Amino acid sequence: MTETAATADPRPGSTFRSLRVRNFRLFFAGQLVSQTGTWLTMVAQTLLVLKLTRSGVAIGLLTACQFLPLLLMGAWAGSVADRVDKRRLLLWTQAAAMGQSLALAAVVFTGHATVPAIYALALVQGVLTALDNPARRAFVVEMVPQEMVANAVSLNSAVMTGSRVLGPAAAGALVVTVGFGWTFLIDGLSYLAVLYGLWAMRASELRAATPGARGPGKVREGLRYVRGERGLLVPLVMTAVIGTFAINFQVTIPLLVTGPLQGGDSTFTVLFSVLSLGSLVGALWTARRTEVTNRQLVVAAAAFGVAMLGLAAVPGLVAAFPVAVLLGVASIAFMTSSTSIVQLRAAPELRGRVLALQAMVFLGSTPIGGPIVGWVSDVLGPRAGIALGGLACLGAAAWAAHAFRRPDAGVELDTPEGRVAEGRAVTLAD
Repeated sequence: MTETAATADPRPGSTFRSLRVRNFRLFFAGQLVSQTGTWLTMVAQTLLVLKLTRSGVAIGLLTACQFLPLLLMGAWAGSVADRVDKRRLLLWTQAAAMGQSLALAAVVFTGHATVPAIYALALVQGVLTALDNPARRAFVVEMVPQEMVANAVSLNSAVMTGSRVLGPAAAGALVVTVGFGWTFLIDGLSYLAVLYGLWAMRASELRAATPGARGPGKVREGLRYVRGERGLLVPLVMTAVIGTFAINFQVTIPLLVTGPLQGGDSTFTVLFSVLSLGSLVGALWTARRTEVTNRQLVVAAAAFGVAMLGLAAVPGLVAAFPVAVLLGVASIAFMTSSTSIVQLRAAPELRGRVLALQAMVFLGSTPIGGPIVGWVSDVLGPRAGIALGGLACLGAAAWAAHAFRRPDAGVELDTPEGRVAEGRAVTLAD
């Protein structure tokens, strides 16, 4: 029997049940290879700028180049994702991203790896991410049956976090042994896996949404929809605050390791991998959930804040590793809870725009928070930059707990109306 999204056995409770669907397996395998390669470039870029400047602000500006296009273009990119063939769009964006990584390799091999050149290529990467992100996340919904969507969303997060385990460690080893150029080249070649996966999919087995009509006001329509739905607005505001001040690990972790903890570049990549290992454990744990509640969202944000404050206070490298595991679990628990709630509550015809808005406040807030946290770290020390993130998480958790209890909230903290059960919906964070 041909395996299709419609005939695959869901068997609720299995952590990997979405992998029984052929199209999702191809997507999953391609993303695992490609995302690991992407982290090679992300970490290598950070190490290269750190080597050239030794400046926290310079690293923050690099992060701004990578994510500012997402902030500026995200809403428009979401409307594009709502009205085009997502698989075809992903083929184009992934091919272009492959070219960007190969260009990075070229500037290093030819001796033109200056900070402006790295920033320019990071900006190109940001534009491609802005186009790719909403389409890729909304596409997850089209590959699996409705009852597998929440599981597919969590497994997609597991891919993203799993690549953070392999990517930074591999980047550190490659930079030390073969240099920056080969690291970027390997990332470029890794895109072949995801391009093959997208090309080999059976289009007839996709649950493609009806493309939305082209016309003016589509972006404003999405914004009005979110503003009127408190069940969507609260997690989006939390994500904006936490994304701005806490999710700047590329800025804070290298400064902490090479500063107060007196480690080196390779130590940074190992600690980053340990943090990502915790995230992977958290993602697999959340994949087994059959519902996501507002209470889980609030608790995860609070735990994230406590873990950040714990990392800011660690006396040395040895203590940093177990705290990094807890930080990884707490951060991915917050991200998967927030994203699942947003995706599952969004109306199908507005999903691309809502997901783009969620990506804007999650990844797009980084260009604002990266330089701020980098400046705080330069002036007051890396521990202060991390502590700022911890306090932001605790503040967001306290505000959300209050907001969900308001009579006009529409969804309460932990009632059936405040839950998002598997079978009602859609996609995830990276």
